[in-house]
Amino acid sequence: MALADPAGCAKGSEDSTPFPDIIELNVGGQVYITRHPTLVSVPGSLLWQMFTQKNVHSLARDSKGRFFVDRDGFLFRYILDYMRDRQLVLPEHFPERGRLQREAEYFMLPELVKLLAPKLSEQNSLGDDPCQSDPEELSPGGDTARSLSSAAAAALPGAAAGGAGGAGGAEGRRAGFITIGYRGSYTLGRDSQTDAKFRRVARIMVCGKTSLAKEVFGDTLNESRDPDRPPERYTSRYYLKFTFLEQAFDKLADAGFHMVACNSTGTCAFAHEQTDDRIWTSYTEYVFYRE
Repeated sequence: MALADPAGCAKGSEDSTPFPDIIELNVGGQVYITRHPTLVSVPGSLLWQMFTQKNVHSLARDSKGRFFVDRDGFLFRYILDYMRDRQLVLPEHFPERGRLQREAEYFMLPELVKLLAPKLSEQNSLGDDPCQSDPEELSPGGDTARSLSSAAAAALPGAAAGGAGGAGGAEGRRAGFITIGYRGSYTLGRDSQTDAKFRRVARIMVCGKTSLAKEVFGDTLNESRDPDRPPERYTSRYYLKFTFLEQAFDKLADAGFHMVACNSTGTCAFAHEQTDDRIWTSYTEYVFYRE
């Protein structure tokens, strides 16, 4: 009969906690690894309540056994940093202060909420509208400038046609390009066979200016591969949280974009040496523009 580990028993009785020292978290699809003392460092917080209880089985887990929290995985990095050293350090031109404040409220961190609140009121609820992080809209006369630009856009002959499908009209809209790209593949058997086994689109990539991408796709935009990108910089590493091209096209059309170009490349390889099955792989890009 195997004997219990005396060190493990001593540790369990000393700490009286069923949690290990190193804990893996899955927050909205983003994996974090941290120490148990970090998660319980703020008494009364939501994480403190989760990881001081005795019933471990009551906490949600993903398929790999990691504790799962259904919140914004990108913003959780700042929540975790704050719990480590009680300081708020954000990158320059950070466009998500409003959303981060909501996350701080959810995780029951009142001191972090206070740290975010003064700058939030100063910048007119930055983060409620992703495009409000642009430098020209942070000036004191930003509201007046937006009103003038809206009036000017309404006076243009093409304003009605360009903004008919938009959710918010032509107010605050900027000209620019957004490129949508995806890689697809399918397996095709012998030439006499007409059936092809299509594989789903794994990921829809988004290329363009950060502020435009956030305006169009909002919360459906995954920024984890290029976080902290300033709003006036360009990126080619964003991708969408859904995999339906039609859904991406609908969002672009609602924002006043129209397709101006597209291209595609393809390669072919045999799936197996013993069969005639071939795998076709293609990469396609669609270029959208808004005047």
